[in-house]
Amino acid sequence: MISIESEERPWGRFFVVHNEPNYKLKRIEVDPGGRLSYQFHQKRSEAWTLIEGIGTITLDGQEKKCKAGETILIPQGVKHRIENKGQEKIVFIEVQTGTYFGEDDIVRIEDDYNRT
Repeated sequence: MISIESEERPWGRFFVVHNEPNYKLKRIEVDPGGRLSYQFHQKRSEAWTLIEGIGTITLDGQEKKCKAGETILIPQGVKHRIENKGQEKIVFIEVQTGTYFGEDDIVRIEDDYNRT
């Protein structure tokens, strides 16, 4: 049996599906009007595969729309965020690879919710 941990955020929620020594797998949901911090990571890369909705992805200042079935690769150190400008929630799968997967590896550049 897989134990799934979840955590609420101001923009939605995430569920940790697998947390292994060499990768972490999350299901992330972004509510309508929500967006993640504009951020980067020093110790991990991420791959996001959208499975529901349409998101506006920002990678190093460049915006791009992404829809269900598309995958965005986010190399270590690249600034990124996803925003939900639609009326339905966005759901994506995040695969983290690297040397460390803790939430304290988030370096926030901009945040709508006054987190540091």
